[in-house]
Amino acid sequence: MNPMAMTDAELREARTQLADMIERFARSEIAPNVTGWDAAGEFPRSLYRRAAELGLLGLGYPEELGGTPAPYALRLAMWRALCRYGTSGGVQASLLSHNIGLPPVVALASDEVKREVVPQVLAGEKIAALAITEPGGGSDVAALQARARREGDEYVVDGEKIFITSGMRADWITVAVRTGEAGSKGAGGISLLLVPGDSKGLSRTRLDKMGWLCSDTAHLRFDGMRVPARYLLGGEGAGFRAIMGNFNGERIGIAAGALGFAEACYDEALSWARQRQTFGSALTGHQVIRHRLVDMQQRIRATAAWLEQLAARADSGDLGADWIGEISTLKNQATQALQFCADAGVQILGGMGYMRGTVCERIYREVKVITVGGGTEEIMKELAAKQWGIV
Repeated sequence: MNPMAMTDAELREARTQLADMIERFARSEIAPNVTGWDAAGEFPRSLYRRAAELGLLGLGYPEELGGTPAPYALRLAMWRALCRYGTSGGVQASLLSHNIGLPPVVALASDEVKREVVPQVLAGEKIAALAITEPGGGSDVAALQARARREGDEYVVDGEKIFITSGMRADWITVAVRTGEAGSKGAGGISLLLVPGDSKGLSRTRLDKMGWLCSDTAHLRFDGMRVPARYLLGGEGAGFRAIMGNFNGERIGIAAGALGFAEACYDEALSWARQRQTFGSALTGHQVIRHRLVDMQQRIRATAAWLEQLAARADSGDLGADWIGEISTLKNQATQALQFCADAGVQILGGMGYMRGTVCERIYREVKVITVGGGTEEIMKELAAKQWGIV
């Protein structure tokens, strides 16, 4: 059955089956191992192959490149379920880092480069990452400083990138650089280069973090690194527009993940509240706890409804003039809902909520990174204000 041509009833059934499959996979192969993986600072590379075998890595990618075309309604369901039942932002971030690293390759690379790179990543044999942020700047993409100068059939790259998910072991890195004779200033001088992970002149330093402990996050340095010119994506100066378009997909994916993590916090908090006995009854026997759980559900259900609406719009092609504002504020809504649910979950668990190994404790530490990643709350509000005519 072609996922892109499903009836509403078929799509609902496909989503249910996909979520059920992911739940079984995540509960058996991810969740029981996360605490150990966090302690080790990474999860096994074999998990990529396992996810690929289940069709998770290729969901939403062209069939001719080894993927399975799929509407947002299915892709968002996958991200949401993986986060809810896998209960680890570190696993989700690195396992799916190709979803921010590969789209510019699929959209802009030559057919030869696509065939060289994409199938192996979707098969779980190679890892892809995206490198935009620099030590001297974050959300201001137009101010990046890494430079690439053309020398014959190669680009020579100098500069740095930081906070790069999958940066330590990525085999392919989509890197934003400044090109042009003098490294043109502003958005117009930005290009994208696909960098092989074994490139001479590329060095990597692992970063320690508050959360996402099993996700390898790196500081990258390019010192006279040479990259074949055929790995330029879309021509010189085409990078900024591609990056902005890529952000839209990343942000709606973050919203789906945040929703799944909020549900994970609720699941654990409800289970604990039903079992924990205080003053002669379960915690759910106390009104204050029941109301806190309802507050969590209120935010979860509101976020889910908004996510469903935007998924339907994306799949129908009805993006409209307010699309970026909608995605930006949905990201804020979802991450704020997660922040509330993680805090409420820790509070309901009490002392256990402060202990390593509980879902709420882990997610509580991971909340902040997704309120910043893909664009800070403040940047999201500015984008929405401009689109909605507030400024």
